[in-house]
Amino acid sequence: MTRMVLGLTGSIGMGKSTVAAMFRELGVPVFDADAAVHELQGPDGALLPAIEAAFPGTTGPGGVERQKLGAAVFGNKDALSRLEGIVHPAVAAMREQFLSDYGASPLIVFDIPLLYEKGGHRGLGAVAVVSAPAETQRERVLARPGMTKDRFEQILGLQVPDAEKRARADFIIDTGTSLAETRDQVERIVHALTESE
Repeated sequence: MTRMVLGLTGSIGMGKSTVAAMFRELGVPVFDADAAVHELQGPDGALLPAIEAAFPGTTGPGGVERQKLGAAVFGNKDALSRLEGIVHPAVAAMREQFLSDYGASPLIVFDIPLLYEKGGHRGLGAVAVVSAPAETQRERVLARPGMTKDRFEQILGLQVPDAEKRARADFIIDTGTSLAETRDQVERIVHALTESE
């Protein structure tokens, strides 16, 4: 049996976490790249010594102090590249272990927020993009604690535009509808990718 690896991505506020949970509810193993980073950077995280060495004063007993580390790298391409050089290989190793652990599953989802931005779409069997109308996205993001219009615009500026993601995707999951309709879309994708086996 061949295994299908589906990349799941979407811009900020599009509902990707909700969709990832729907895949899990259907029994599909989901590798969450963000959760992997949090584990690596959390209390006793494996990357704390390397991050502290590269960015002194950005870690503490609770792990990486996200605001301090964010201030050290935001808007600084060299610093961001240094951080990515520490984080990305470790996440890739966790992803490989995940593939090994779930080798018997006919479908595995890689939940990768910056899939196209960081070239993570290479080596995947297909890509699903989670999308919603721009106004819906804006309302969701601006409702988040501490989010400002300026910060939202900055984040959007770093992400591949939604229209381009949609054009490059094998599947588009519309979250601008009801949860039930979104769940139906996820179920259809799971069937499409597993029934052909």
